[in-house]
Amino acid sequence: MMRSILIAAVMGVLAAVPASYFFTAPARQDRAATPARAGNAGSATVGPAEAWPICSTMAAMAETPDWAALDPDFAAGKRAIGAGEWEAAIKALTNAGLRDARNADIQNYLGYAYRRLRQFDPAMRHYQQALTLNPRHRSAHEHLGEAHLAQGNLAKAKEHLAALEQICLIPCDEYDDLQRAIAEYNKLANR
Repeated sequence: MMRSILIAAVMGVLAAVPASYFFTAPARQDRAATPARAGNAGSATVGPAEAWPICSTMAAMAETPDWAALDPDFAAGKRAIGAGEWEAAIKALTNAGLRDARNADIQNYLGYAYRRLRQFDPAMRHYQQALTLNPRHRSAHEHLGEAHLAQGNLAKAKEHLAALEQICLIPCDEYDDLQRAIAEYNKLANR
């Protein structure tokens, strides 16, 4: 009798967790409703920092609660990125990275914040660290590809687009964003 109750309880939990996630997870953005990024630039010498390739997925960071909320520095870093406070993001994420050196997301966000400050050397190091920790990290591939574009290296950006094509078995925003950035880069380069 006790065994039946225990099995029923475990089965109930196993059914409740996915159902809970389904009902509480934020809705996926409609691709058609996502505005195209205007004014993307293809090299570091063109346009202000706000005009070069920036992924659309970073804008939603501040509004999606997840496991990152367990680390106050990680959460503060994500909020700072959402607010465009790059130095504050770097400070908070660096602290989070000291506690969790094997977190590819922290490294990716650090790379993103450094890239927005146009500090490409540390940005590239953090993106590479993210990919060392998780070679299939879609966002790191996208951001590293965009960083290569900002430095004028189209061939490297295409390598990361090809990697995303292999990783994304179904359409993914990271592939679409990098593909769009490469198209914009090509359009600017052909002027």
